[in-house]
Amino acid sequence: MSNVTSEIVSKIHLVISEVVVIPVAVVYGFDLESSLNMTPETTDDFNFLKAVMGIYLGFSILWILGIFKNNYLKMALVSNVIFMLGLGFGRLASVIFDGLPLIGFLAGTVGELLLGWYGVWVLSRKSGIFAKK
Repeated sequence: MSNVTSEIVSKIHLVISEVVVIPVAVVYGFDLESSLNMTPETTDDFNFLKAVMGIYLGFSILWILGIFKNNYLKMALVSNVIFMLGLGFGRLASVIFDGLPLIGFLAGTVGELLLGWYGVWVLSRKSGIFAKK
């Protein structure tokens, strides 16, 4: 596998995560009602949603560092795996305990689990991030 191909394989899910997570963060922080038909009612609701936005944007910064600076790549990959699988498994728990959500949330669950498992694969493949140089 060429060096460029290896770079793409190792980082493409970070790029996909950025494309999805940054807009979702902004929606959670500023436009939840019109985008997801959810209505925060109290200052505490808005505070919680802005905190979620901050977490999403904070992780996004780390992933951007991993995309452009190889010394941050392993940390970016590990954090992306934890972030995506944490969201995905949390949503699966909600399906089990709360019932089926709208199709958009189901698609998000599938996407999060796929991105998380892809990251696990990148981290664990023999020629990947753990390979001796």
